[in-house]
Amino acid sequence: MPKRFIVSIMTSVAVLVCSAVSLAQNHQKWNSPGLAGGGDQRQASPEGPAPRRDLSGIWDAGGPGVSGPGHVGAPFTAWGDEMARSYRPGNGPRMAPLAENNDPLSTRGDPAGFPRNVLYELRPFQIVHTPNQVLMLYLFEKRWRVIWTDGRELPKDPDPRWYGYSVGRWEDDYTLVVQSVGMDERTWLYNAGNPHSADMRVEERYRRVSGNTLELTVTINDSKAYTKPWLGRDKLLLRLMPSDTDLMEMIPSATEAAEYSNLIANPSKPVK
Repeated sequence: MPKRFIVSIMTSVAVLVCSAVSLAQNHQKWNSPGLAGGGDQRQASPEGPAPRRDLSGIWDAGGPGVSGPGHVGAPFTAWGDEMARSYRPGNGPRMAPLAENNDPLSTRGDPAGFPRNVLYELRPFQIVHTPNQVLMLYLFEKRWRVIWTDGRELPKDPDPRWYGYSVGRWEDDYTLVVQSVGMDERTWLYNAGNPHSADMRVEERYRRVSGNTLELTVTINDSKAYTKPWLGRDKLLLRLMPSDTDLMEMIPSATEAAEYSNLIANPSKPVK
């Protein structure tokens, strides 16, 4: 084979490799806010059957995951009603004037807590499997949860945690059922200001209906605050995002919460 022909082939291959690398780099996206943010609209493709006992990937519910005005829950008990009256939320049916807002997340920078992080501001999150855990890595607040799948029981008298204690089991090859207890009473259920007690129990059901689609159902069971169990999420659809998606950082810091409260208290103060 002539030498000049070999050189020509090698040059063509080099050009193709460089072009492929360039296209791959251009395709990559940093700081994706997910579908709800109007940014990266790419989704994983092509669609296919759901893998067995595998929820891994980056999932996004889009706009419905953010759920601004809150949810329709069961009627309050007397205790639940008293607690709700002390909450002055920034939106929803009991929305208070801005200066009276006492939402611990937006005014003090407290953690959103669980299950608020799945009932409101459920922005993209990544699921990672280990041999004895399922990890939930959330874009909002850059928090994570550990769901134990090693057969352990939930604690009987747990110290309260912002994100509780969680165990999971596979109901079938495509449905992971998660039970959680021990959530801190200081957290709200969502931005519309519904309370919960330390006795609350939350059930999440993650059903992978296909390769790119996941259904989430969340049931709240808190007899101290509500007259009956109720659905916070009912088969909310989540789409699988590309594996190279870099999720943005969205952290409600205490510093920003203090500035927000200051602006509410002094609405005439110029914003710098």
